[in-house]
Amino acid sequence: MFDALLVLNIAAGTIERIDLSDGSIRALVDDAGAAPDGIAHDAESGRIYWTIMGRPEVVGSGPDAEFDFSAKNGALYSANVDGTDRREILPVGAITTGKQLTAVLAAGQLYWGDREGCKVSRVDIDGTGLTDLVVNAPVGDIMQECVGIAVDPAAGYLYWTQKGPSKGGKGRILRTGLDIPEGETAADRTDIEVLWDNLPEPIDLHLDGDVLYWTDRGAEPSGNTLNRAAVPGPGERGAQPEVLAGGFHEAIGLAVDSAAGTAYVTDLGGTVRAVPLTAGSEERVVARIEGRLTGIVGM
Repeated sequence: MFDALLVLNIAAGTIERIDLSDGSIRALVDDAGAAPDGIAHDAESGRIYWTIMGRPEVVGSGPDAEFDFSAKNGALYSANVDGTDRREILPVGAITTGKQLTAVLAAGQLYWGDREGCKVSRVDIDGTGLTDLVVNAPVGDIMQECVGIAVDPAAGYLYWTQKGPSKGGKGRILRTGLDIPEGETAADRTDIEVLWDNLPEPIDLHLDGDVLYWTDRGAEPSGNTLNRAAVPGPGERGAQPEVLAGGFHEAIGLAVDSAAGTAYVTDLGGTVRAVPLTAGSEERVVARIEGRLTGIVGM
């Protein structure tokens, strides 16, 4: 079971550590880079890895200001679990917009979604072997942007979300093989399946056995929720998801503690909530942090 949570604060550019025994919060990394978004933990080596989206261009001013992350200035970093020995895995500009990060540590690899890059990519933990696994052609309506990611190395599958427009009801969850079919490329591979479509706005994923969990920041009542559904078989479509919790303020990050029967969800309102996976327990607020929270990982 988790003893602590590491949470990314995109507004402050920090990594916060939440002690689950007493609820105390402290900054583990004071300068995680511009707009940190995805985080993973390697218990064996005692290291953490995280992506940044990079510094956006601010369009407009005041409450109507928008943030344009299309510049290629994302990166991937690592540090000891106590925040020391920070290393650059991929330098600023190696990726466009680093989103959810997943580690397949038996293979020594990291996988992530690249939103404005419209890609799903991986790299070895030493920064070598950067490979694009899915490359979508941008079409101008953000339908091809990739965000959340989950990996099933045993079955050889990769899952990811394409959230679609904000509150647009056009989100999708897709699946493909971990290896590109022979003679094909990341841009033209023919083994991609759409498992769910017309979702409000799916964001981060977590695969637990044959069950897929995801956050959704779309329009209520189906959006701003935590969801789960059984993983469909090859060539099948996903069943209607079960909504486990709702009412989030732009739900983003997700960490599932199967042993404790709890899912932890972050939102852009600065809240971390614990959601029970079975009936009989109540949701609770784990922490409220000034800022906007994105990625989360248990340790």
